[in-house]
Amino acid sequence: MARTRIFSGVKPTGHLTLGNYLGALRRWAEVDQHRADALFCVVDLHALTVAHDPARVRRLTRQAATLLLAMGLDPERCTVFVQSHVDEHARLSYLMECTASDGEMRRMIQYKEKKAQGGAEVRLSLLTYPALMAADILAYGTDEVPVGEDQAQHVELTRDLAVRFNQRYGPVFVVPRATRPPVAARVKDLQEPTAKMGKSHARTAGIVYLLDEAETVRKKVARAVTDAHPEVVYDPAERPGVANLLEILAACTGGEPGELAGAYGSYGALKKDVAEAVVEMLRPVRERHAELAADPGYVDGVLRDGAERARAVARPRVDAAYRAVGLLPPA
Repeated sequence: MARTRIFSGVKPTGHLTLGNYLGALRRWAEVDQHRADALFCVVDLHALTVAHDPARVRRLTRQAATLLLAMGLDPERCTVFVQSHVDEHARLSYLMECTASDGEMRRMIQYKEKKAQGGAEVRLSLLTYPALMAADILAYGTDEVPVGEDQAQHVELTRDLAVRFNQRYGPVFVVPRATRPPVAARVKDLQEPTAKMGKSHARTAGIVYLLDEAETVRKKVARAVTDAHPEVVYDPAERPGVANLLEILAACTGGEPGELAGAYGSYGALKKDVAEAVVEMLRPVRERHAELAADPGYVDGVLRDGAERARAVARPRVDAAYRAVGLLPPA
């Protein structure tokens, strides 16, 4: 019986954060690569939908790939690669654009939000990138796509496009399903505890990055927003700052936020323990990243081999899709 196939990716638009790690990446390493035929991708083409510095995208792409390996993804167990290294993503993206409707694209939340902000430049690719995301998933015969709530809409669109394509042209694509893996912590910004800890935020004082030095982590946690109440209580709705610290501590130590709250008589003690828990959890990741960064040839080899494996999986299905829609195969 074939193993379940998983596809997931990370976008190199900023330095990876504690929120990325606890929310998804740690599970990739500890669970997903062991239970499934898993492909993990740095989706660099998606970073081009907004204004960007080319050198920074290249730098962040390499950093993200190196961090995926540093946190425990094993190239012998899973496939780690860069999206733009596998042409089938772009090839299939156009067929997905030809399958989707204008209305479907314009209902996607990221485009609507960016358009509403009235930015000077909203790129066409921001409108059409859900078609590329669908291609990312469908090219591999993906069964499961682990996503958070903010990406569930895109997987539903991918399902719709797969069904529509199959009905029009024949059974080419597996219809994937979104999975909501248990999230260790929905980590919030330490300075804005009602907002997620996003890697692309302009203000960084409340964001713990995976490569932050230990003292930097301690300072950011020490300055985390709490509230005026003196007692430590787990109440996400009314006291989000304290709840965020307790959820981070729980994710690092394996406890329950509500139970942990009772062990603290002051915010200072809580912050100290949170900071040390985060520092110790990230220490092996940072150390392994330093080792891998000093050996770029190894990382290049992993990405090259990963792209070859990914291409071997994707090409037959994408070729079949090209034939199905009526495109003449090359002689």
